[in-house]
Amino acid sequence: MLTVLSCIAFEHDPLFVILAVIILTVGAVLTMRLYTRVRRTQGNLKYMWLLLCGLIAGGTIWSTHFVAMIAYESPFILGYDPGMTAISLLVAVSGATAGLLISSVTRRSMLIEVGGLVFGASIAIMHFIGIEAMKVSGLLTLSMPYVVASVILSCVFGMLATSRVARPVTRYCKYGAVLSFILAVASLHFVAMAGVDLMPLRLDGSGKDLVSNQLVGIAIVFTMGVLMLSAMITYSIDSANAQDADNKLHHMAHHDPMTGLPNRGALDRHLEAILSSVTNDNARIVVMNCNLTRFKEVNEVLGYSGGDALLRHVAKCLSEHLEQDEYIARLSGDEFVIVGKPVYNRGYILDFCKRVQKLVSLPMTWRDEDIRVGCSVGYALYPDHASCGVQLLEAAEQAMRRAKAEGGNTALCYDADQDQQTRDRSALAMDLRNALKNGEFELYYQLQNDVKTRAVTGTEVLLRWNHPKRGKVPPSEFIPIAEETGLILEIGAWVIRTACHEAAAWPAPVKIAVNIAQVQLSDSKFPRFVEHTLKRSGLDPARLELEITETGIIADTSKALQIIHQLKRLGVRIAMDDYGTGYSSLATLQAFPFDKIKIDREFVKDLGRNRQSDAIVKATIILAESLDIPVLAEGVETEEHLRLLAAQGCNEVQGFLFGQPMPACDIRSLVTRLAADRSGEATPRKAGEVGFVSQVA
Repeated sequence: MLTVLSCIAFEHDPLFVILAVIILTVGAVLTMRLYTRVRRTQGNLKYMWLLLCGLIAGGTIWSTHFVAMIAYESPFILGYDPGMTAISLLVAVSGATAGLLISSVTRRSMLIEVGGLVFGASIAIMHFIGIEAMKVSGLLTLSMPYVVASVILSCVFGMLATSRVARPVTRYCKYGAVLSFILAVASLHFVAMAGVDLMPLRLDGSGKDLVSNQLVGIAIVFTMGVLMLSAMITYSIDSANAQDADNKLHHMAHHDPMTGLPNRGALDRHLEAILSSVTNDNARIVVMNCNLTRFKEVNEVLGYSGGDALLRHVAKCLSEHLEQDEYIARLSGDEFVIVGKPVYNRGYILDFCKRVQKLVSLPMTWRDEDIRVGCSVGYALYPDHASCGVQLLEAAEQAMRRAKAEGGNTALCYDADQDQQTRDRSALAMDLRNALKNGEFELYYQLQNDVKTRAVTGTEVLLRWNHPKRGKVPPSEFIPIAEETGLILEIGAWVIRTACHEAAAWPAPVKIAVNIAQVQLSDSKFPRFVEHTLKRSGLDPARLELEITETGIIADTSKALQIIHQLKRLGVRIAMDDYGTGYSSLATLQAFPFDKIKIDREFVKDLGRNRQSDAIVKATIILAESLDIPVLAEGVETEEHLRLLAAQGCNEVQGFLFGQPMPACDIRSLVTRLAADRSGEATPRKAGEVGFVSQVA
C-alpha cells in the first residue's frame, strides 16, 4: 500500500494526476448514466445507446491511462508507438462495449457480474497494451504480484459497477456504480505502475517514429472532448425529448383531446386545492354544470363533425372570456363544468351564470350559417350545499338536470328537496335496468265484467315491480322512466310473452288486455313478435286485446295504422285506451279499426255529480254505438256507477267494484272456479242476478 502511495506521490506529476482524475470522474458519470439508459431501453435504440456508452467508457479508460502515463515522471520515456496506442484504444472501446452488452441482456442473472468482469478485464488488457506502446531508453520490468493485484482489483470493481446499476438496493447505488468505475481504472493503473521497474540502458536508435507526450496529450484532449461533448448533447436531447413526451402524456391524461380543456381528473385536483384554500375562510365557491340544449339536433343536422366543431367553439368562447381564477373543464359529451373564484356576495353568482349563458349562445359560423345553442345551468355552493368536491359536482349536476327538465335555457341553484327527487328517479332508473334480469316484475290482473250479467268478460294485465328495497313501486313511477330510457321495449315484450303463456293455461277462454307503449307501436318488428309469441304460447289470437292510446299513434299515424292492420290480420283485437283524455277525435275513430273504446276513469268517478262527466260519457257511448264499437268504462267503484253506465248502454266495466287487481295464482284459481261453475250451471241466470264474480269479489 505504501509503495502504491509513494508511486502516486513521488513518481507522478500532480497536475496531470488531477487532470486524469477529472477525465476519469466525468467519464465515469457519463458512462454509468448511459448504461442505466441502456438497461431501460428495448429494441434497436438499446444498441445505439450501448454503442455510445461503450465509446465513452473505452475513451475514458484510454484517456485516463495515457494522461496518467504523461504524469509518470521519467527521463527515459522516449514516446509511444502509434500502432500499439491505436490498438489500446480499440481494445478499450470494444472490451468495455462487450462487457456492458453482456451485463445488459439480462435482468437478474449472474450475467450482470460476468459482464462487469469482462469490463474490468478490458481495462487491464488496455493498460498493459498501453505499457507495451510506451518506448523507453532502458529495460522495463513488471512485478507480478502488483500485476495480479491490479488485475483482480480492476475486475472486482468492474463487477461492482455493473451490479450497483442492475441491482440497486438504495437510491445511492448509482453513486456507488460511478465510484466503482473510478476505482477499477485508478487501482489498476497505480497498483500496476507501483510494480514497474525501469533500468536505464544506453541503446542505439531514436524515437523519430514514436508519438511524443505532447501529441498524445493533444490526441487525448481532442478524443475525449468530442466523445464527452457528443455524449452530453445526446443525453441532454434525449432527456429533453423524454421530458417533452412526459409533458404531452401528462397533458393528454388530464385534458380533453377534442377541446383541450381540463378533464374530470384535473377538475377534481383543482377543486381539492381551491376548497382547501378557503377552509378557514367565509368565502363561498360556486360550481356550475352547463349542459347544451338541442345538441342532439345539431349532431343530427350537421353531423358529428359539426357537433365536434360546436363543442370546440363553446370551449373556446368560455375559456377565452372567463375571468381570472375561473376554471373550466369538460366532463363528457356536451357537459361543461365551470368553477368560480372565491366570493363573498351572491351578486357575483348571478352575474357568473348570465355571463356563461351569454358566452355559450355566441354564434358559430358553419358553412355560411350561424349556429346558436343555449344551455341549462345548475350550480351549487361550497360549503352551503356540499362539504367536498365530489358532492359539490353531484349537487351542481342535479340542479342542471332539474333546469333541463323544466324546459332548459335557465339557471337553477341546487335544492336539496327538489333535487333529491331527481336523484331518486335516477337511482330508480339504474335499478330498473336490472329488474327484469333479477325477476322483480310480476303481472297482476284486473277483471272486466259485463254490465248486465256481471259475468267476467276479460282481464286487463297490469305490471307490478317488487323492488328488493323499496317494496312495490307504483307503475306511475317506473313506466315513464322505462319509456324515457327505452327499457319499455324489453319490458313490454316480457309482459306480452308472460301474459300469453299464463292465459293459454287457463281452463276458461277469458280474454287478456295488454297496454302497448308508443315505442312498441312504432316498431316494425312488433307484429312479428306478437305472432311468434301467440304461436309459442298456443293462445287464441282472439283472446289477446292490445290497448293503445291516441297519444301513441299521433306521432306517426300512417305507420301506426299499418302496424295495427298487421296485428288485426293475426286475429288480435285492438282497443283505444283512455278515451277522452288525449287528442281524441272522430277522424281517429274513423281511420283506425278499433274493437273497443275504453272510457277513462277520470270521467267515470264523477258520474252523477258532474254534468260535464255525464255528458262526455253519454256522448262517447252514443258515438261508439253509431260506429258499432263496444264501450268499456274504467274506474267503476260503486253500484251507482254501474247503474248509471247500464242506463246509458255501456257494454263492459272495469274497477274495484268487482275486486282489486290480483296476482297470477289468484286469477288462475278464479278462472278455474269460473270454468267449473259454468260447466255445472244447469239453468241460465236471471236478469239482474249477482253473478259468481261479484260474490267472490
